[in-house]
Amino acid sequence: MKVNLDHIWLPYTQHAFGAEPLPVVDAEGCRIKLADGRELIDGISSWWSACHGYKHPHLVKAIQKQAEDLSHVMFAGLVHEPALKLAERLAKLTKLPRIFFSDSGSTAIEVAMKMAVQYWRNNNKNTKKQKFLHFTNSYHGDTMGAMSISERGGMHSPYVGHVPMQFVIDVPSGELDFEDFDKLLEDSHNQIAAVIIEPLIQCAGGFKFHSPDVLAEIYRITKKHEVLFIADEIATGFGRTGYMFACEEAGIIPDIMCIGKALTGGMISLAAACASAEVFEAFLSDKLENALMHGPTFMANPLACAAANASLDLFESEPRLEQIGKIEQQLYEGLKPCESLKIVKDVRIKGALGVVELHKDDLFFELREKFIAENVWIRPFGNVVYLAPPLIIEEKELQKLINIIYKILKLY
Repeated sequence: MKVNLDHIWLPYTQHAFGAEPLPVVDAEGCRIKLADGRELIDGISSWWSACHGYKHPHLVKAIQKQAEDLSHVMFAGLVHEPALKLAERLAKLTKLPRIFFSDSGSTAIEVAMKMAVQYWRNNNKNTKKQKFLHFTNSYHGDTMGAMSISERGGMHSPYVGHVPMQFVIDVPSGELDFEDFDKLLEDSHNQIAAVIIEPLIQCAGGFKFHSPDVLAEIYRITKKHEVLFIADEIATGFGRTGYMFACEEAGIIPDIMCIGKALTGGMISLAAACASAEVFEAFLSDKLENALMHGPTFMANPLACAAANASLDLFESEPRLEQIGKIEQQLYEGLKPCESLKIVKDVRIKGALGVVELHKDDLFFELREKFIAENVWIRPFGNVVYLAPPLIIEEKELQKLINIIYKILKLY
């Protein structure tokens, strides 16, 4: 396979010195097949999206059949059965009755932010409620609004001064922290449209964990001050934390929930902002300008909706949550010994996610190459090595991923 990179601009890549990407010719199950004949065991599910592995026959057949019937049609003034069916199923799963489809996770975040701001304007309650409160180490995407509610250092640092400023506070962890959070909302609730959080796990911000009790208390205080609560379940949803959605473990129902990534089983891009009846009803009016004026060209794409429906079929027909429990146990037993290594700062496991935090944050390029040499696809970033494998991974495949992490980190 001849690779010509003269016209490609790769993501998160410094083209002046970055390693060349690996040409892929196929992927099946938990294995990525390279042009040179090697196979890599995928430890990160293609950015946590391929929850059923690659090329699951049920997903493939669903897309093929849909392509024969209807591959795409605009979603303004027209609807189709795959989207209607998916919206009904998602409403039941999330307990949020209105589903606004978009084409990526970042777009879903932008939609949720617009919903929150316009909710207050439409209700004539407070048109000054246009700001958002997010948390240190948060990450909600790379578009403008999403960057404004994400950690401002690191990869977003070139845009400081360009993106809007928002309220930010550490995730509370004790009584005094919650008092500070409560006071901030008490003083500034007339400016804040919504609080947004990645429930239980702040993923791309370093895989920082907080407990269901902490999440529930954040929710309680948010609602106490008449501020909307947005849950970003784009990475945590669809079983990754051990529940279908992380909010379930805390016993909360957000005003808006954003979903994406594993929504289609990693087959094709699709996302959604799922809204409560109260939020939706604020947009009902005899004035057109009170409608939500947003509409991505490929929103509710029939192929993507067919894939998402097929993915939900698999969650219903195959023992995914049971598999997640087994993965969690194996990750715990396999990664905890890494705590004895000098380079390791902490080990954290939650559902089908295992995190090894290092004392050094400049090894990720070096580690990536070492993992590839061992025929595994593990992509550390910052000071974090993590596993988020497909939920169908076999015990021996997962054990190989775990063993190689220990083997390589032991060298340091």
